[in-house]
Amino acid sequence: MIERTAVIAAAAGLHARPAAAFAYAAAEQPVPVEIAKAAAPELSVQADSLLGVMSLDVAQGDQVVLRARGAGAEQALETLVRMLETAG
Repeated sequence: MIERTAVIAAAAGLHARPAAAFAYAAAEQPVPVEIAKAAAPELSVQADSLLGVMSLDVAQGDQVVLRARGAGAEQALETLVRMLETAG
């Protein structure tokens, strides 16, 4: 399993529109991706689940951990980390 950490750049954190955009991008990846707050990595949710992502209550500046396994996992995580660490 590959794991990456990201710091949330969006002012709204992962709520509403940023969470929807992230979940949509996660759903487009070739492998399933999990996301959790770095402070509670055992409480991961599927990254392509809008409600799951929003339930994490991630704010700007929070660290999250992304995990994936399989062919394409490294590129999928790089794509999603770049998205999370870019404000807007």
